[in-house]
Amino acid sequence: MKKIPFSPPRMDQKIVDEVAATLWSGWITTGPKTKKLEKKVEEMVQVPRVLCVNSATSGMELVLRWLGIQEGDEVIVPAYTYCATANVVVHCGAKPVMVDMIREDFTIDMDAIEKAITPKTKVIMPVDIGGMPVDYKALQKLVNKNEVMTSFVPNNDRQQQLGRIAIVADAAHSIGAFYNNKPAATFTDFAVFSFHAVKNLTTAEGGAICINLPRGFDADEIYKTLNTKSLHGQNKDAMAKFKDNSWEYDIVEAGWKCNMPDILASIGLVEIERYRETLERRKEIFDLYNNLLAKFDWAELPVYEDENRISSYHLYLLRIKNVNYELRNQIINEIFAKGVSVNVHYKPLPLLSVYKNRGYQMEDYPTAQDAFNRVITLPVYYDLTDEDVEYVVNVVAESVQQVLSNNKQPTH
Repeated sequence: MKKIPFSPPRMDQKIVDEVAATLWSGWITTGPKTKKLEKKVEEMVQVPRVLCVNSATSGMELVLRWLGIQEGDEVIVPAYTYCATANVVVHCGAKPVMVDMIREDFTIDMDAIEKAITPKTKVIMPVDIGGMPVDYKALQKLVNKNEVMTSFVPNNDRQQQLGRIAIVADAAHSIGAFYNNKPAATFTDFAVFSFHAVKNLTTAEGGAICINLPRGFDADEIYKTLNTKSLHGQNKDAMAKFKDNSWEYDIVEAGWKCNMPDILASIGLVEIERYRETLERRKEIFDLYNNLLAKFDWAELPVYEDENRISSYHLYLLRIKNVNYELRNQIINEIFAKGVSVNVHYKPLPLLSVYKNRGYQMEDYPTAQDAFNRVITLPVYYDLTDEDVEYVVNVVAESVQQVLSNNKQPTH
């Protein structure tokens, strides 16, 4: 029986050589390779500055801290996302205000956002789920509406200068995604990527903050401030401390420790140089899945391109029609039994104990509930062959047929 893993990273001799060179260089923590990766990401996504950190989660929290998000504030997030999106809001003492998704592509519902805005709202944190950008023009239009702007109550000088609700994208999935023929990150104030092991572009663990605030903000100064926050509030990083024997430093705030080391950045430097090749292969896999699954009337295919948006092809989110949570899980069990690893993205936030215990109720998010009940995420990775994709589709089809037949559900 063939074994198909879910999402192994692309590891080869190029990465081994780059990591080995870093190890031999004598500089393994944050240094020249991390700074080089930051510049490469800046060039790729066309933003003024990028700061690499140890995870997207820490990156999102640093941004919220820079914005001064605190107790009493509200941050709007989708109910359909990984816990990190909301957890960072809680870490800051603020309230995550959850809204439903739209059925077509899993992205956050703009009408639901508008209804959720209050004078306490300081940030909207959309998620480019599966790599599909949200409708950023609609979001920009919303935060700049006269009645929304006049109800905005800033708590500090940075919020006052922005003059509106900030758009901080959880772009963990979407490096390489496009909106209106431009990198999606260019339509945000901040976008934060993840370079976790299962992401399209990996550094094993890691992330990147894209700084893209409007004219009047100093991106270099913001980079410096965020960098300081990422290093315990230390006003010099390791490179600066060792330059010209300038060891003296100060701690200007009680910061955090979430810098990216050069060992991890060296993986990213190989990954980013061949990222176009990676995206092209992932698109081929998505297209093949769509072509092979289109003949089954139980298959609800994901949207990953339209006239305004191009996904980064991160997650292939297949939904099975006319099933419930229990039947979906039975199908997954059958798929695993046949040697194919699949996943579910994501368990909506109100179903998690930490948020259920805070009073969030799943019935308030019916579209997210329906998607969760029926979604199965299929394997997508660079080394997955066309033959492997065909095998996955055959296994999924057999499993669906078997479960639905056993439960007397019509299928074809």
